[in-house]
Amino acid sequence: MKKVSFIGTGLMGFPMAKNLLKSGINLKVFNRSISKAEPLKNFGAEISETLSNVVENTDFVITMLTDDSAVDAIMGNSEFLNNLISGSTVIDMSSVKPSTAVKYGNILKLKDINYLDAPVSGGTIGAEEGSLAIMVGGDNSVYNNSKSILEFMGNPTLVGPIGSGQVSKLANQIVVGVTIGAVAEAITLCEKAGADPFKLIKALSGGWADSKILQTHGKRMIEKDFSPKGKTSTQFKDMNNILDCANSYNTHLPISNLVKEMYKNLVDNGHGNTDHSSLYREIERINKK
Repeated sequence: MKKVSFIGTGLMGFPMAKNLLKSGINLKVFNRSISKAEPLKNFGAEISETLSNVVENTDFVITMLTDDSAVDAIMGNSEFLNNLISGSTVIDMSSVKPSTAVKYGNILKLKDINYLDAPVSGGTIGAEEGSLAIMVGGDNSVYNNSKSILEFMGNPTLVGPIGSGQVSKLANQIVVGVTIGAVAEAITLCEKAGADPFKLIKALSGGWADSKILQTHGKRMIEKDFSPKGKTSTQFKDMNNILDCANSYNTHLPISNLVKEMYKNLVDNGHGNTDHSSLYREIERINKK
């Protein structure tokens, strides 16, 4: 049986690891705050207290971390790098800059370690249900050898060489960020004009404007329920990464830039830990000026 390790058991990582355990995977788990990983014992996980322990004698190491600095703290750590076994595979499912993926792909290649960047979309609901969209960058042979593990967490697709998974995730986050803004404006307009926003969502169901974001985030906006499923601070980070990536190709994304500034205002005004559907609050703030 393949030995798998999982690093990072936050909002997304915990249910992803749980699905691997439920699928019968022999799983070691590590998290900087060990208390967040401890409940996975109930599903059969072996809890590691050090980086060196979690990666040694392991065929696959999956990381699900907050951002580039968190990835650097783990993958740049000698405890991590010096205890991986030759021929093993590191799968980074964090959402980071494409350049970060390429950097660690090159570092690990020198150590005869395979690497895939495999960021996800689908939020905590997708993580719980094992239905995440998984965008993968890397070699075809490495992907094929890892695909069965990824399928326990969602629906993987190889989109190109190392870094392509992260580019695809940024493209995904353009659609997510811009669509959240469109839904927030649609809900706001209905509320201001006296139309029933719940009925709006029903009326648009099945039409061109329908989407998961309309159905889920739209209801959160109407109910003013912004408990975090996907954090505003994370969406802001992604919007920054989108624009950094675009700039590196001398490409202008004016709509993404506008949405980024709106998320920046939310974070600056203390809403970083709310759900990213709270972009509705920024529309609300603008209308109170």
